[in-house]
Amino acid sequence: MVILTFPDGAARHYEAGITGGDVAGSIAKSLQKKAVAIKLDGVLHDLSQAIGHDAKVEIVTRDDPDALDLIRHDAAHVMAEAVQALFPGTQVTIGPVIENGFFYDFAREEPFRPEDLEAIEAKMREIVARDEPFVREVWERDRAIAHFRDIGEDYKAEIIDAIAPGDEVSIYRQGEWLDLCRGPHLPSTGRIGTAFKLLKLAGAYWRGDSNNPMLQRIYGTAWASDKDLKAYLHMLEEAEKRDHRRLGREMDLYHFQEEAPGCVFWHPLGWTLFQALISYMRRRQDAAGYTEINTPDMLDRSLWEASGHWQKFGDMMFTSQTPDERTFALKPMNCPGHVQVFKHGLKSYRDLPVKLSEFGKVHRYEPSGALHGVMRVRSFTQDDAHIFCTREQITQECIKVHELMLSIYRDFGFDDVVIKYSDRPERRVGSDAVWDEAEEALKQAVRAANQDYDVNPGEGAFYGPKLEYVLRDAIGREWQCGTLQVDLNLPERLGAFYIGADGEKHVPVMLHRAMFGSLERFTGILIEHTAGRLPLWLAPLQVVVATITSQADDYALEVAAALRAAGLRGEADLRNEKINYKIREHSHAKVPVLFVCGGREARERTVSIRRLGSKQQNVSGLDEAIAALVEESTPPDQAG
Repeated sequence: MVILTFPDGAARHYEAGITGGDVAGSIAKSLQKKAVAIKLDGVLHDLSQAIGHDAKVEIVTRDDPDALDLIRHDAAHVMAEAVQALFPGTQVTIGPVIENGFFYDFAREEPFRPEDLEAIEAKMREIVARDEPFVREVWERDRAIAHFRDIGEDYKAEIIDAIAPGDEVSIYRQGEWLDLCRGPHLPSTGRIGTAFKLLKLAGAYWRGDSNNPMLQRIYGTAWASDKDLKAYLHMLEEAEKRDHRRLGREMDLYHFQEEAPGCVFWHPLGWTLFQALISYMRRRQDAAGYTEINTPDMLDRSLWEASGHWQKFGDMMFTSQTPDERTFALKPMNCPGHVQVFKHGLKSYRDLPVKLSEFGKVHRYEPSGALHGVMRVRSFTQDDAHIFCTREQITQECIKVHELMLSIYRDFGFDDVVIKYSDRPERRVGSDAVWDEAEEALKQAVRAANQDYDVNPGEGAFYGPKLEYVLRDAIGREWQCGTLQVDLNLPERLGAFYIGADGEKHVPVMLHRAMFGSLERFTGILIEHTAGRLPLWLAPLQVVVATITSQADDYALEVAAALRAAGLRGEADLRNEKINYKIREHSHAKVPVLFVCGGREARERTVSIRRLGSKQQNVSGLDEAIAALVEESTPPDQAG
């Protein structure tokens, strides 16, 4: 007999070997019909899984969040079958679930065409309609290798060959088609439903190695309901409209070119926006007691080895060897440099906490295929800071950082923030005792702030646990931005200390903290969040004075000068173009305010005000209009 304990705490006895499907049926026939999987001690299994030991059990229905990955996983299998049915000779390689969907990589000499996706999707719907059961089979390893080689599936054979001799090989069959897979799966293809769609084609190297053959990847998405699919496709449409790469061109903010892959060429307007972000953060940090510093971009390899970064990030560093045979690396992080500043001069416990901030430029090698506008680059600026404090100050300082972080996000229109706590990774520095202390200190701080958080097991930094601040934007996407990390390892590795009340040397705690994270990435997030319609205080060009007739040119120049004198970013458009053309062009560039001036406005010293996104014009006296914009453009940290 086995004892199965259900989520409500109730326990039942069953014969050993009972399947998940039969357990569901023992509760209610209606539940058995709805069930798609079972969780044993928190792990998903097929409904056909025989249960041979006592366990906590949960019946998973198709509407449960846990079922969504199964739906997508099964959709990937069905897509692979559809491709091989339509394009004989195509090899299937790997097809995992990803965020919001799935993909499968195929080996085929002739490239797929975008119009092929429609045919593949139609074939998928046929397979789903057949409602073929997913059946798990266990094969002997050599038999599996021979089978896949015999049918020309060399990639599958290579995957199986990497499995240790003696280990079981799990095969899932749907009708006549089968695939190597660990599972679990839904009971049948029909349980996938019809809420799926193929999205796009891409290239991908086998095993992610550019030395290997190029494969063809098909991306798709799948959801539990047509309503969810429709909402997701609408979000994709919105995301396309908000793409920061397109808006960056339209707003003339920045560009990229092959001579500097992953590096941003900031245009004047883009650099104005970038500096506005820095100025805002500098004011907030100054008010919170931070001291700004600047550390070298390049440091000797020995310091990176001492900090542990060389071992962890060595393959991502840009390095150079000088004629005197010293190896230097462009910094991928600011942390070691900040420890050097802290070490310069004797520190007492009375001096703590010491808060050092830097808008530090860092460089990390990212694969070419991972680069994505300003969101994923090789050279970026961090609003980095490190707080050196005593152990007794950890909770208090973490709460201060947390409150400052949320206040800053609110100023930029991000009210929905998710906190994720990440504990020790497998590859780390420091003893378990030190990690125990650091993890408990960070948890105490979160609890003291009455903050809920999700847990990401094993995702901490190599030197300490961390909190990640994830922002939800206007269309529901999540962006990880700020981080807060408790580090009891790096200061000791680099020889940092302070003199305690007992007159002895003590190693300080080091809190690593970034709020925007990458300023380049935050700029992209902000552009997409606002669809380019930045609030007036941030807009790099706040007002354009557009003339209707050349008779108003002198007045327009006077108005533009008055705007600049009032601290507003304004310019005059005196081109010999129709006013409707000028309005369309500046609206396309997301200029928040247009002052339209003709002969009448010049005579009466007024302006016709037109706001971005509105067809209405309001006439106002010049002085009143400028005064209103000055008040509106006051940064939120300086308002009131």
